[in-house]
Amino acid sequence: MFKWKKLGKVFDPTTVVGKSWLHEYAQAPATLIFDDFVRVYFSCRPPRDENGQFTSRSAYVDLDRKDLFRVLRVADRPILELGKRGCFDEFGTYPVSVIRVANEVWAYYAGWARPASVPFNTAIGFAKSSDNGVTFQKLGDGPILSFSPDEPFILSGPKIRKFNDKYHLFYIAGQKWVMVDGQPEISHKIRVATSDDGLNWTKYGKNLIPNYWGENESQASPDVFYANGKYHMFFCGWQPETFRKTKHRTIGYASSSDLVNWIRDDNKVGISVSKGEVFDNQMLAYPHVFELDGKIYMLYLGNEVGRYGFGLAELEGELR
Repeated sequence: MFKWKKLGKVFDPTTVVGKSWLHEYAQAPATLIFDDFVRVYFSCRPPRDENGQFTSRSAYVDLDRKDLFRVLRVADRPILELGKRGCFDEFGTYPVSVIRVANEVWAYYAGWARPASVPFNTAIGFAKSSDNGVTFQKLGDGPILSFSPDEPFILSGPKIRKFNDKYHLFYIAGQKWVMVDGQPEISHKIRVATSDDGLNWTKYGKNLIPNYWGENESQASPDVFYANGKYHMFFCGWQPETFRKTKHRTIGYASSSDLVNWIRDDNKVGISVSKGEVFDNQMLAYPHVFELDGKIYMLYLGNEVGRYGFGLAELEGELR
């Protein structure tokens, strides 16, 4: 079993003032490392509109590299504009994953639409930054990775990685909508696509991670990290049939030698909800693993899927 030492909550979006578009939530943290600071991208929400609907915006917070609990700055405005009327990202950009390519920063993000029969639909978009990841310009009005016959809805959760000179985009694809107490709840699974240029993608077309929590379990946030001769994936998941009642999401783990065939072993995760009146005593979700100055850290969301921010944990020992 791995052992993660929780260090505490890093950032609480509800404490930010003067930014109406950043009211609450700091979801799906993802890092970009600089010499003196660590930029953490996240997705946030303004207050609900007159119809009770949320939109989702994406931003960043810069943390002191020598003290990850010291906030240096928060983005002045969202890093991406919402899409035009009728576009796949008209109502949100969540989540975002970034990678440096030459002198640019490339971002892969999920765009949110509002269909009539289910709460949302998503596809994966692409944008570039030429100002060190402060602002991003979209490739166009449509998604870079979208629906296909065996992936008819909900492409989301992109995590971009480059292994062996090839880009790998880990993402989730919808499997079915499950009706729970008269409301549609989504079941989606983790998949991967590969690319030589980061723009043109070939889907593997199969689920990577076997079920553990139940047939309809939803898997999300597949974060892959290479260490000690194999690939380690941390992800989160929940059961659609019980989530609204239990509010329970948790972190899972799998390993692979080839990025295609994965062995799931959630018993190795080594991190769970806290006890007491703290921000993560009900839920852990959307893990992001990164290395910094010889240490391995995990950012993760707490209760209500990061409504009150994200926390930090440090790995004791190694990933093996």
